[in-house]
Amino acid sequence: MTLLSVVVPVYKVQGYLRQCLDSLVGQSFTDFEIVAVDDSSPDNSGAILAEYAARDPRVRVVSLRENVGPGRSRNAGLEHAVGDYVWFVDGDDWLARGALGAVAARIAETAVDVLVVGFDRVHWDGRVESQQDGRLLAEAPQIFTAREYPRIMNVLHVAWNKVVRRELLLKLELRFDEGWYEDVSFTFPLLAAAPRISSLSRICLHYRQRRTGAITRTLDDRHFEIFGHWAQAMALVDGHADQAEALRPVLFRRMMWHYFVVLSNAQRVRKASRKRFFDRITEDFHRYRPVGYRRPAGAMGLRHRFAARGSFFSFQAMQRAIGLIRAVDRVRRAPVVKAVRTAKRVRQAAYRSYYRLQLRLPVDEKLALYAAYWYRGVSCNPAAIATKAAELVPGIRTVWVVGRGREKSVPPGVEYVVAGSPAYFRALARARWLVNNVNWPNWVRKRTGSTHLMTHHGTPLKMMGMDQADHPAAAKDQNFHAQMRRADRWDFSVSANAHTTIAWERAYPCRYETLEVGYPRNDRLACATAADTAAVRDKLGLAPHERVVLYAPTHREWLPLDRQVLDVEAFADALGRHTVLLVRAHYFAVSADQVPTRRGRIVDMSPYPVVEDLYLAADVMVTDYSSAMFDFAVLDRPLVIFAPDWAVYRELRGVYFDLMKLPPGEVATTFGDLVDVFRSRTYEGAGAATKRARFRERFCYLDDGRAAERVVRRVLLGETAHR
Repeated sequence: MTLLSVVVPVYKVQGYLRQCLDSLVGQSFTDFEIVAVDDSSPDNSGAILAEYAARDPRVRVVSLRENVGPGRSRNAGLEHAVGDYVWFVDGDDWLARGALGAVAARIAETAVDVLVVGFDRVHWDGRVESQQDGRLLAEAPQIFTAREYPRIMNVLHVAWNKVVRRELLLKLELRFDEGWYEDVSFTFPLLAAAPRISSLSRICLHYRQRRTGAITRTLDDRHFEIFGHWAQAMALVDGHADQAEALRPVLFRRMMWHYFVVLSNAQRVRKASRKRFFDRITEDFHRYRPVGYRRPAGAMGLRHRFAARGSFFSFQAMQRAIGLIRAVDRVRRAPVVKAVRTAKRVRQAAYRSYYRLQLRLPVDEKLALYAAYWYRGVSCNPAAIATKAAELVPGIRTVWVVGRGREKSVPPGVEYVVAGSPAYFRALARARWLVNNVNWPNWVRKRTGSTHLMTHHGTPLKMMGMDQADHPAAAKDQNFHAQMRRADRWDFSVSANAHTTIAWERAYPCRYETLEVGYPRNDRLACATAADTAAVRDKLGLAPHERVVLYAPTHREWLPLDRQVLDVEAFADALGRHTVLLVRAHYFAVSADQVPTRRGRIVDMSPYPVVEDLYLAADVMVTDYSSAMFDFAVLDRPLVIFAPDWAVYRELRGVYFDLMKLPPGEVATTFGDLVDVFRSRTYEGAGAATKRARFRERFCYLDDGRAAERVVRRVLLGETAHR
């Protein structure tokens, strides 16, 4: 008989689901099953569940035909559960290491009906908030009822911090109701009815505080559903006459606390609905006020007084006063920083004043502003989109932003503005569409009527955005709040594949529309012919009989820009005289005035503006952890991974998957291994082809030559069917 069934309701959690499931299947305790309920999730969650179920028999998937919400999803999982105990764990949270073993040990020790466990809150910006209920759990008797220890009612009223004997749920016929705040009408009746309760104060679950997507951060009148769930909870608790009298005072205080928490949160109740919400609080105050009620002290006591009188405006005045006191305190504590004025800053201030003035003028409905790689030139996904837009929407004016000193990199006939010029600030303020593969500066405002398209510039192997919080050694920009404010401006985010969609959802938890359409910059590669390859090689001066090897390493934040992990001279010598080695350094290491140079069989193509030309010219690519591997794989040509520092890179930078288990071709971890791969030509053998096919199946399936068209039709033309 299975001891524990972990029921996981799943809906739109593709960015977090693997972490949840890994935290379960990776536990040392094994006498459990996972009942994952796919609540008709429209993202890639279903595919992730199928993947885990295929490789671990403890994972069972229940697929619902329509979305029914978390409450009814848990009910569906309960129907399929077979364990003695049930633990409802949300798909975006995850268990602490050793949690299942600790839970099992406590159950064996106490034979309880309900075990209340500890948790912490992990915020989207990396902050970890210690559990506020830890003391309540630590001070609880070993075994108790809610009447004997009514303080248990003050522990957060959620399903996922309670492990429940399944037989008790069946006996009580207790299930989750529909709607928001469904935990209320489940938790309190359960605790009131349980004959044996125990607690485990150690942290067993990490409660994710999502930046977006949670009901606690959603403005909606559905927050009024809280009143119905509390009414049901009160009625069910009253059904246990032996407990109700003792529990009513603590339940009333908890109910009022909950109401005021919701009302005071500006991200929940709409401003226009707050008085109506307050009036409902007043109704419930009088309906459920217990005999012998005593008003609490402090600010909460004042809230009770205002609720009793129905005085919403007095409540508002108090809330404003509390906010003002806190603001004054923050100012008092803030350090005084002396501003150092320089000519450059004065000039920037003047230009930004001009920018703000331009923001008052109408949006130019015919202007699309493009940029790439921090104004390094015309390239990448934005360039592919601009080309397709000129074809499909010729009436739109295309303007590029380039940095000072990079004007010569702009192709003939392409209109551009120089960063920092008045024309630049004017275009930024007035453009209808702003397209970039990195973020615009922090001070750029997202104005009404404009559309921001983030194209990104690579399929992610390394961790990005918020995921870098766990890898600070490689995070050059650790101001994650500023990162998210920049990402909040996005209206659309381009994704190359499902893997990328999931990564971006975790890394940039903001309210944009994902365009999972493939990468526009790869359209040219997907449609390339032998004639295209021959033309590029001829343009680059590469003879048809020469073997061309492209070496494109990634950037390592912890190493100097000029330090490489591969001795390219020694490698070129080992390749032989009939091979040309093209070297493409990361763009961080390329200066504006640099030009391609050739030294014997080595050609430094780092400053060459069109990387797709280099892909087409190459017979084989050597890279380490660069996103270039995903692009080159579109050509279905041999790839070799040179990974001498994989363990270090994985630890310092963080990665989304194990490249050693899913490589696009042969892998070499030493210089000698790399030379052997080329001397033996195993890089072009059947084994390498099999690895490449598996890699392409996961990452390149959307690259059909029409990604840019799908983006243009959705973003510039407003069509909805973009796949």
